[in-house]
Amino acid sequence: MKIVVAPDSFKGSLSAKEVGLTIQEAFLREIPGAEVVVVPMADGGEGTLDALLFATNGEKISAVVTGPLGEQVTTVYGILGDGKTAVIEMAQVAGLPMVPDSKRNPSQTTTYGVGELILAALEKGIRSFIIGLGGSATNDGGLGMLQALGATFLDKAGSPVKPVGAALQEIASVDFTDTYPALKESKFTVASDVENPLCGENGATFVFGPQKGATVTQLQQLDDGMAKYARLVEAQLGIKMQSVPGAGAAGGLGFGFLVLGAEIQSGAQVVAEATCLEAQIRQADWVITGEGQSDFQTLYGKAPFYVAQLAKRYGVGTILISGGLGPGHEQLLDHFVSCHAVVNSPMPLQQAIDQAQPLLFSCARNIARIVRAGVS
Repeated sequence: MKIVVAPDSFKGSLSAKEVGLTIQEAFLREIPGAEVVVVPMADGGEGTLDALLFATNGEKISAVVTGPLGEQVTTVYGILGDGKTAVIEMAQVAGLPMVPDSKRNPSQTTTYGVGELILAALEKGIRSFIIGLGGSATNDGGLGMLQALGATFLDKAGSPVKPVGAALQEIASVDFTDTYPALKESKFTVASDVENPLCGENGATFVFGPQKGATVTQLQQLDDGMAKYARLVEAQLGIKMQSVPGAGAAGGLGFGFLVLGAEIQSGAQVVAEATCLEAQIRQADWVITGEGQSDFQTLYGKAPFYVAQLAKRYGVGTILISGGLGPGHEQLLDHFVSCHAVVNSPMPLQQAIDQAQPLLFSCARNIARIVRAGVS
């Protein structure tokens, strides 16, 4: 019997790798002869880097770059097992958790460090990139990243603008002449579960700005600046990109990558393709997936739903194990053979988070016993 375990992380408690290995251990305890393959999943946000490196036997590279507040931070990027593809996770460079609550202000945060990581990889000969766009603290439209890569953005006085969100409305001219030459040879695949356009009521600023600390007054100012910046960039390149789904991801960093010729894809799809998940599922008898919380939103681009759809192509049943089942989870039964919450008794949320590993192991072990009985 072959079982593929392809979960997302249980955010706040277990990484996707830890979830996968826990389920694997539980199944092997009950079905010792089974082949249990762990393929950690992610949707472009937190955990994307670790999931891809684990599945491809890649490596982490340490680097010192500019953090979201302009300070120097030590971070990492990854190189996949093929030795040819770099992985950059936005949350590791300019993520919201890197900014204290008292300093959250998307007018003053930057994506400059993302550009610096790209340069570091380019200098190692890397020309293929996977970018995870979840969890950003920024709203600069990719301005900082593009400046780090050599693009020039000047104000009316002819001086370079600061690489922060507030500077978008100060830009008077745009020039990409001096961007790093190797960018023309490079391929960027952006992993995102966000389809928002760059500007407007459904854009980067109004939808995601408040959680990054933007005030009501700032929202309109930032969105106006973003629109001005985008018009100048589009006029310079002769390409319309503001309305491309995902342009508004990570505070408009999706737009910045479109400037570099990137393709924005479903984060779960990018991770699945990079880890060759489909090839594993094709020969499987069962697929197990999971996430921290499952509800009706799971059906909108989340990793477990993508895994279930992939398994369905090959007639393989998928079982969902989650930290909890929320509103509308009944809709998931149309796509999963069964859905399970790991919490086995009333308990506070923090207790469930603290005990996530043993709770998950117990739940997975019970499911394994049902699978074993079915085979018998």
